[in-house]
Amino acid sequence: MSVMDATVAEHREAVAAESAHVVLPIAGMTCATCAGRVEKALSALPGVQATVNLSSEQADVQFDPTRIAPGALAEAVVRAGYDVPHEARELVISGMTCATCAGRVERALSAVAGVMRAEVNLASEKASVEGIAGILRPADLVAAAQRAGYGAELLTGDLERDRQIEAAEERRLKRETWRIAAAVVLSAPLLLPMLGVVLPAWLQLALATPVQFVVGARFYVGAWKALRAKTGNMDLLVALGTSTAYFYSLYLMIAGMAMGHSNPMAHLYFEAAAVVIALIMVGKWLEVRAKRSTTAAIRALMALRPERARVEREGGEVEVPVAAVAIHDIVVVRPGEKLPVDGVVVSGHSDVDESLLTGESLPVAKNPGDTVTGGSINGSGLLRVETTAVGEQSTLSRIIALVEHAQVKKAPVQRLVDRVAAIFVPIVVTVALAAFFGWWLILGNFTVGVIAAVSVMVIACPCSLGLATPTALMVGTGAAAKAGILIRDAEALERAHRLDTVILDKTGTVTEGKPAVTEIVPNGLAERELLTLAAAAQTGSEHPLARAVLAKAAGLELPRIEAFQSHTGLGLTARVGGRGLAIGNRRLMRDHGIATDSLEAEAARLEERGRTVMWIAALEPRPALLGLIAVADPIRPTARAAVRRLHAIGIETVLLTGDNERTAAAVAAELGIKRVLAGVLPGEKAAEVQRLQAEGRHVGMVGDGVNDAPALAAADIGIAMGTGADVAMQTAGITLMRGDPLLIGDAIAVSRATYNKIRQGLFWAFFYNVIGMPAAAVGLLSPVIAGAAMALSSVSVVSNALLLRRWRPTARGNA
Repeated sequence: MSVMDATVAEHREAVAAESAHVVLPIAGMTCATCAGRVEKALSALPGVQATVNLSSEQADVQFDPTRIAPGALAEAVVRAGYDVPHEARELVISGMTCATCAGRVERALSAVAGVMRAEVNLASEKASVEGIAGILRPADLVAAAQRAGYGAELLTGDLERDRQIEAAEERRLKRETWRIAAAVVLSAPLLLPMLGVVLPAWLQLALATPVQFVVGARFYVGAWKALRAKTGNMDLLVALGTSTAYFYSLYLMIAGMAMGHSNPMAHLYFEAAAVVIALIMVGKWLEVRAKRSTTAAIRALMALRPERARVEREGGEVEVPVAAVAIHDIVVVRPGEKLPVDGVVVSGHSDVDESLLTGESLPVAKNPGDTVTGGSINGSGLLRVETTAVGEQSTLSRIIALVEHAQVKKAPVQRLVDRVAAIFVPIVVTVALAAFFGWWLILGNFTVGVIAAVSVMVIACPCSLGLATPTALMVGTGAAAKAGILIRDAEALERAHRLDTVILDKTGTVTEGKPAVTEIVPNGLAERELLTLAAAAQTGSEHPLARAVLAKAAGLELPRIEAFQSHTGLGLTARVGGRGLAIGNRRLMRDHGIATDSLEAEAARLEERGRTVMWIAALEPRPALLGLIAVADPIRPTARAAVRRLHAIGIETVLLTGDNERTAAAVAAELGIKRVLAGVLPGEKAAEVQRLQAEGRHVGMVGDGVNDAPALAAADIGIAMGTGADVAMQTAGITLMRGDPLLIGDAIAVSRATYNKIRQGLFWAFFYNVIGMPAAAVGLLSPVIAGAAMALSSVSVVSNALLLRRWRPTARGNA
């Protein structure tokens, strides 16, 4: 090898050593030209070498991290017209004591390469991180939290791993209980001088020292980590305050002895240090116990997940872990057992308890062909179930994920609190210094100045500020989930409490969504022939009205359908037995030049009774009206009560439907709804929502179908009936797990109750600090009283939020 070759090789090795490597998933590529375009966009960046593989839809990228940030790689792909998918991670964070700690962890995680958003919940002690797939590395997130001075563990969704984390937390809580007991035992005698009992100075020192530096070591560790990160937190305030009281007492003791006083107890403040530490630790212990109660709903749902399933294999039944069950496996569920999977009953009859999933208190009868949900409890019958969903795709897993997501997300109001918490410690230290110098320099009392400064630092509590919002959200979303109301995130819950108008889609929301044929009116042919033609034409449709016609025609021999075309919001055209047919509403008839005059009187009579009319016409050999079929969709039993409830809580209701005005007016009159939007095509629903919003209204949209998804997304809050389409549930901010319209009012009620608790918690947190600090500064509070007040502030905020667990829905399932 020549000297030049060796130099080039060394240079390449040096570049490789300095470079970083990522594999980016690329979405949206369709051909080799796309791959070339992405490769060119990446390679144009300084210090980047990229190779794009179309088949794997990935970009293999080497880059110099000193010349370009990882996020710029994803930006280049987006500018080229393609997408880099995002991924979400959750971590358990340990060691946080106040809102300042949560903010510090959040900033540390946000600084990790590839992170788009990071949110830390002090109450649940969890972090939610969204980042760029391929760039976001879980190990980097854990390392960032640890560098900030906190413990971090990645949540993987592994049930056994989650149990280990829970067990470790239980062990830590037990150790903390023993420390607290030691602190209480050692500090209690220091209160005896208040009762006139004389304690020698050396005994006070002996009792206070282990509390200050052994039991209270956690405060010094936390304070040091905060200082190292150039910030402040509750630990720093407690360490400063108690250390000041301890060392000032030590100074007075030594000085007194030097002056010949053998027992200068009247001038010592060891109890201000030791008792404050004991009180704060008791308060934090109570706070942790209370916070654990906020996650009771999630733990109850997790407890529903069975670990084993009995599966039919060749030769008999085999018991396997639930994770080993595959789709289409036949699972056998014996009486009293939990259903391990989502599926369809193949054989057997039983009543199934779904109360923890849907809020329905009464068991639900299950027969062959019915769907069942994993986690529900089988009654007295034996069921054989064909598996339709397992793992993360199961209903129970999706419910747990949705509730966890809602509980870890931050409410918009919390962002204001975070800004206050970020400057809270500097403000407290400033007030404490002002109190000290005011008493010493202005009033000439050094001792009172020290005690006042200690009291200020001890009573100030950033914890209550950080806990007020997340604890209320966790309890509120948990109570809602128990009632069968799934709230997607904190933002959805906050928006729901402002609603003043609710749009109710008719079919499947206020009606059963199971229409049935009530009348057949032929025009020039036999009733049986009209039904046969209509049913044959609709064999290609999945519309509920089509299913009603086909159910009516059960047993008839239907001719083969030769062509079919659906016209959204209008109806369909088809060719049956060589005859062209059109089936739909008046607009479709007009579009094909079909006169409906001969049956208009009959149609009007039916529509005024709330029927939906389908017109049937021949298109060939000449256009002619063949007749009409009337369909009725029964109104849900609780729909009227649901509308009355919405009106009672100040919500205006609007009925939205694609039906004609007469049918819509009949249904609205029966429900007590005054405003009706009739004849609205699916594509026009979102525009109707926006029109109401333009009037200054806060609009909620309730629907269950695929065609409701745009309107659900356009509304201030979308509410999906859980009995409907998945796309509606994915678009909505709130999902109702059973088809009971009463849950609509309950969803708004629980959001209002939760938001009220948030406001109460924030009021008391701010009020407590605004009143407490000045009172301590002017000498109205001793350090011991200040410590007790500080300890109780967080407990009171969490306990107030826990009162939400008393909330009860009005829907029948929980009456």
